[in-house]
Order: sequence, then structure tokens, then C-alpha cells
Amino acid sequence: MQDTAWCALFTRHQHEKSVACGLTAKGFEAFVPLYDSMRRWKDRKKLVSLPLFPCYVFVRGALTRRLQAVTTPGIHMIVCTGDQVAVIPEEEIEAIRRIIRGPYRVEPHPFLKCGVRVRVKRGALEGVEGILLRKKNLCRLVLSVDMMAQSIAVEIDASEVEPVTALGEAAAYRPAATVSHADVRAWSVYGPLSIPPG
Repeated sequence: MQDTAWCALFTRHQHEKSVACGLTAKGFEAFVPLYDSMRRWKDRKKLVSLPLFPCYVFVRGALTRRLQAVTTPGIHMIVCTGDQVAVIPEEEIEAIRRIIRGPYRVEPHPFLKCGVRVRVKRGALEGVEGILLRKKNLCRLVLSVDMMAQSIAVEIDASEVEPVTALGEAAAYRPAATVSHADVRAWSVYGPLSIPPG
């Protein structure tokens, strides 16, 4: 289980891709989900690929090779809750993979904990669960990675989802205790550290 479990590494700003390359070179399975964003300057505009979770890289196998992971250049620390490495559920990683593989508009989203929880009932994301939000005339499915206090949003047709609870009820996103960003602790090679805000 420890060899196959996913966890998250907190990286230096704009070092996500180089960290993933460094981890891969060491034999780890690293995952940096990206999304396309149009950036505009005075004289030009360009479509660039940016991390969905800025300053985070998902990695498999770091539980048994922690020192090798955190000594990779560009890494600040491994994300923990208390004194334990925070394990990211496999289904959350798979849901993110399915979203970025599909033809969806996806972007980072402020972390959400409560709301109307729904499940996608057909299409490429069938079975994926998240929180349904409306923005103007569009519906968005928000997926949260609790251990990192991070969320992403993907546009979706409201007809493709069904409530997990009774229609119209508000339900807790997950029955676990709320984890705020300030509560998340991490271990580096120097010992326990708090993740810097922002």
C-alpha cells in the first residue's frame, strides 16, 4: 500500500514541471495536472499550460522513499496532517486524470467543503463526484483534494449530473473534519514545517 499510495509535495513557485522531471528520473511516478490559459501582454497573447494546483506535485512511492523525494531540487516539503504523510485517495487522482484527458474547460477554483454534492451519471466522467455550482448560465463541477485544501472546477451540463443526497439538500463534502490550510503540516529534511500561506 505504501509503495502505491499517492501523496503531495509542496514545491517552489513555478518549479512543478522541473520537480516532476526530477522525481521521474529517480524512479517515482509523478503527476502534474495542467490546464490551458490565455495570457495577454501589451503586444501579444499566448496559450500557456499552467499547473491546476500551483506549487504542488503528486507523487506515488514517496512514503517508503521519503528522503529521496524531499531532496529533489525545487521541493520544500512533503504534505502531512499532524506527523503523518497525507495520503491522497486514488479515486481523487483518477478523477483529475479523467477531467484533464477530456475535452473540458478546467481551471483552479477556491477550495470548497460544503454544498450540493452530485455524481456524473453519463459520459467520460461517469461516476465522478463533486460539488455543483452555477456561474451565470454555466454549471461547474468542483472537485476538491481535501488533504491539500485545493479545488478545481470543470464546466459540465447540468443534465449530466444527479444529486448524491436528496434533491436540494446541502451535504457535507466529506464527513471528515475540516482541514484548513493553516492546519496542514509537512515534513522536510529538516523536520516538521508549516506550509507557507498563499
